[in-house]
Amino acid sequence: MLTKLFVKNYALIEELDIDFGNGLTIITGETGAGKSILLGALSLILGSRADTSVLLNKTDKCVVEGTFNIDGYGLDGFFEKFEIDYSAITIIRREINPAGKSRAFINDTPVNLSQLSEIGDKLIDIHSQHQTLMLNESQFQLSVLDSFTETVKPREEYSKLFKKYKTDKKEYDGLKENYEKNRADFEYYSFQIEQLENAKLVAGELEELEKEQEVLNHAEEIKSGLTNAADLFYSDDSPSILEMLKELKGCLSKIAGYLDKGDELLGRTESVYIELDDIASEIAKIAEATEANPERLLIIGERIDLLYTLMRKHRVNDIDELLSKKVEIKNIVDRLVTSDDRIIELESAIAKQIVELEQLAANISKSRRDVLPEVEHKVTELLRNLGMVNARFHIELTDTSDFTPTGKNRAEFMFSANKQIEPENLAKIASGGELSRVMLSLKSFLSKNSGLPTIIFDEIDSGVSGEVANKVGVILNEMGRFMQVINIPHLPQVAARGNIHYHVYKDDSGEATVTRIKLLTNEERIVEIARLLSGSEITQAALTNAKELLSNGQTSI
Repeated sequence: MLTKLFVKNYALIEELDIDFGNGLTIITGETGAGKSILLGALSLILGSRADTSVLLNKTDKCVVEGTFNIDGYGLDGFFEKFEIDYSAITIIRREINPAGKSRAFINDTPVNLSQLSEIGDKLIDIHSQHQTLMLNESQFQLSVLDSFTETVKPREEYSKLFKKYKTDKKEYDGLKENYEKNRADFEYYSFQIEQLENAKLVAGELEELEKEQEVLNHAEEIKSGLTNAADLFYSDDSPSILEMLKELKGCLSKIAGYLDKGDELLGRTESVYIELDDIASEIAKIAEATEANPERLLIIGERIDLLYTLMRKHRVNDIDELLSKKVEIKNIVDRLVTSDDRIIELESAIAKQIVELEQLAANISKSRRDVLPEVEHKVTELLRNLGMVNARFHIELTDTSDFTPTGKNRAEFMFSANKQIEPENLAKIASGGELSRVMLSLKSFLSKNSGLPTIIFDEIDSGVSGEVANKVGVILNEMGRFMQVINIPHLPQVAARGNIHYHVYKDDSGEATVTRIKLLTNEERIVEIARLLSGSEITQAALTNAKELLSNGQTSI
């Protein structure tokens, strides 16, 4: 439950620090004093969005901090899910700086607004006149029924499976939508990969082929040049290079012993001879091996043409890039094959999910129909106790053709306050006061089954008066036995039923008007309730009546 609320620099609130307790807490004040501002500040730590317009002082940050005792409410899973330190006394803080940047924390761990909203839904239910519109929402109406059933586990199983079903269905529909396009793409890319596979590409192949082509194109010139070169080494008609070197070696060998550098010169000449003899031998071999080969030249030309055709087709510059392109296209083909396999896999999974969802939905629907008479009876009985003696309340539960997040049902609340009028859609036929009483009746039942720590009502007593107002107060006080109830009433009969009473007022004593709040003593409560009875001019009769209301309210608690 909410044990403390600290608000700084929000709207008309300069700084407030409020303690809350068990039971029913009443907050009253004149119109415009700032009662609803407190709810606005509280909504910030429950995930509502805000900007700099909420700042009282535009140069300072706004801070809202709530302290909650969450022991025993089964919220451990939330903290584990988001890796937040769990504490039985949990502090939720929201800050908005003058630049409009918002920060939120749970036990000093930074969190986002969706996380705030998720934990807020588990901590506090804020009911305002605007929320009465929920009476016409089928999901809210179903939640009323579900609070009376024993379907928590089936509903959790259904919800989990429904989310998976929707995810798989979305993926399946997307794949099926692209099926024809994917099939055409598969044929196109399969042909391309087949071409590249058949080409048997080898890195560096093109350069080698072009060198060989160059040689074959000039084979006769090469052979002629090599033959002429070989003749220079081995010619019989004139002194050859090697014969002259032999003669040179002979000359040097005769004088080597008499000349200082004779041996060196002879050695160098012998080295040259050996090198040239090796060159001559290699030239002769190459010349013998070099032959024109039109067939090989044709094969090489065709191969080179194929490689260049593939490179142009795939807009690449060399074989390495072509090999990379081949891998890329292969991946595309694999994905398309996987896509077809995934469609088949999803079809099977979705078919199983539908069978399971149908069974779970049928069980949930049966549980709802089983409790319909009980819910209708209890609400009708409570509405009659709240002054609508001819009230009839009926719930029409119908089946939907498609799965919804909560099953295959749609609920519609039907209501009539008069004997001669058959029950019609509640939101269309009921007045504001009647709607408030219906919502109060439902909330009083939900409070015993919802497991929520705190519920807040903002003018739930609108549209009622007299003895009915007293019964509203009794119901709120009764709800306070099961959970923390905070109520902002405008009727004295309701205010008198509170265990704790705060008064919100405007303070004009400073340079600016600000909102303040005060915990009332018993004597101050008498004055405040008298003000609610008689207005700004408090009479003795009003004070006497206030004492009586408080006395009756406390003794009946």
